Amino acid sequence: QVQLVESGGGLVHTGDSLRLSCVVSAGTFSHYAMGWFRQVSGKEREFVTAISWSGRSTHYADSVKGRFTISRDNAKNTVYLQMNSLKPEDTAVYYCAADRTFAQTMGVMAHEYDYWGQGTQVTVSS
Repeated sequence: QVQLVESGGGLVHTGDSLRLSCVVSAGTFSHYAMGWFRQVSGKEREFVTAISWSGRSTHYADSVKGRFTISRDNAKNTVYLQMNSLKPEDTAVYYCAADRTFAQTMGVMAHEYDYWGQGTQVTVSS
């Protein structure tokens, strides 16, 4: 059974940085496109960023472009989300997700992903 476990969330101030990690156990991590989504209570889950299975391609939501960086280490079955210049509007539960399709495309919709982590809370105070 494929499991995703996020870590690295916390409470920070505006302008601070955080790095989230997501470790994937079981399955073939190196074949999965990986994504990060976030969700505020009462709102839909929102796409943040994605990285192709090879790591050569990435895609970012406009709201985080230039501040967030996604990367992966296939040897460690881990995907990272480096978040810089954090803003209060970045406050949310952050989820990592895996797409097992093994294609060159990266999904931006939640339904395109097959496996999900439990989420990690990020709170940015003003």
